[in-house]
Amino acid sequence: MSAAERFIHEALEVIIDEAVKKATDVQEKVCDWQSPEKLRELLDLELKDGGESDSKILQHCKNAIRYSVKTSHPRFFNQLFAGLEPYSMVASFITEAVKTSLYTYEVAPVFTLMEDAVLKKMMELIGWDEGGDGIFNPGGSMSNMYAVNLARYRFCPDIKEVGLYNAPRLVMFTSQEGHYSISKAAALLGLGTKNVYSILPPADMLLSLMILVQGAVPFFVNATAGTTVFGAFDPVDEIADICERHSLWLHVDVSSFTHSLFILRLNVLRADSVAWNPHKMLMACLQCSAFLIKDKTSLLQRCHSAKASYLFQQDKFYDVSYDTGDKSVQCSRKPDAFKFWLMWKALGSSELERRVDRALAMARYLAQTVKKREGFHLLMKPEYANVCFWYVPPALRGLPDGPELWRKLHTVAPVIKERMMKTGSMMIGYQTHGDKPNFFRMVVINPQVSKQDLDFVLDEIHSLGKDLR
Repeated sequence: MSAAERFIHEALEVIIDEAVKKATDVQEKVCDWQSPEKLRELLDLELKDGGESDSKILQHCKNAIRYSVKTSHPRFFNQLFAGLEPYSMVASFITEAVKTSLYTYEVAPVFTLMEDAVLKKMMELIGWDEGGDGIFNPGGSMSNMYAVNLARYRFCPDIKEVGLYNAPRLVMFTSQEGHYSISKAAALLGLGTKNVYSILPPADMLLSLMILVQGAVPFFVNATAGTTVFGAFDPVDEIADICERHSLWLHVDVSSFTHSLFILRLNVLRADSVAWNPHKMLMACLQCSAFLIKDKTSLLQRCHSAKASYLFQQDKFYDVSYDTGDKSVQCSRKPDAFKFWLMWKALGSSELERRVDRALAMARYLAQTVKKREGFHLLMKPEYANVCFWYVPPALRGLPDGPELWRKLHTVAPVIKERMMKTGSMMIGYQTHGDKPNFFRMVVINPQVSKQDLDFVLDEIHSLGKDLR
């Protein structure tokens, strides 16, 4: 065995022991919190002229895992991703070992065909029986940017070559709770964040006012199915009617959810484009995000193509339609679809749906338990996997509803978050919204979570915050 092979074997043992076994053990910490100053010392970050021994490098590997947040832990609820997915993890190992880039068939034949197969199946689930087009990319934010750029290109094809100089003032619409990446896309693409408007009821009237009164030209509407904070759903059907009436591009951001019954119920098939993240509720390893469009006229290719002669020669000995890289704004692109494909192959569609069903059942259990517990108050009835609630310490429970209670309640969640991080017992997020004081936002998307884990979270919140006043 070569030295390189021996090191890889030893490193894999570290990964299995530290990043798989311990990271998913409920008896272990979710995180081993250290201040940035202390952590900098512990990690020995200095890069030197001379190399170090393999034993020291393995210790660096252990330290990197030890001091990282264990997002696979059953008591990690901080983000819209969680849990351990073994098949997707193995796929990640393989893509790193094979070390290829997904721009031409000649350099990535296997993964090119796998991406195509996964995209076609996802389109089938959406309801696009005649197919469409798509690409995997680095996250839902990038998918949303693709959508804005494609919609603009369809509306003003000359922008690709001559820029914004002769274009009208283009405006976009998004739901009030839509992802901030829509505004970022407007900034990045030169449209301007002040030209992004929230959809307010009645949405059709707002669109008409924009067209007739301000002289602006709407071209794009973003609807959200499963918002980041509340997990809420926009009325896609109603918005689709408006978009068809005004010839607007309808993009549906379904990044947070992945259940065919929800997709069918929402009539997502009416969308021009869809953002869909298997690395969220389906637990595929980060990153695994698909951008799908209904168009079958090579719009994605025409919008982004640069025709690099050293990659996309048209006189190759095989069918160059399999050279998909010119659809992308990237050059190098990881074969992320393989992480979804291998998991899907192993589990099948039925088991994937059962996973989602179990996670949603756990979210409902948490919401019902919060309603029953003294000192806990739901912000709203959950529509999906996001459960938002306040914890009111005993000392504040006698205060009347009003400014004094809200002011004191606003400080509770940040203190409890600090304490849970420093004990390492669990990890959940908190935030404010509008004029509401800080509340906890728990996202229950890991099907490996049990009722005991959820009960523990509420018990621990009370334990960590019962002395606050």
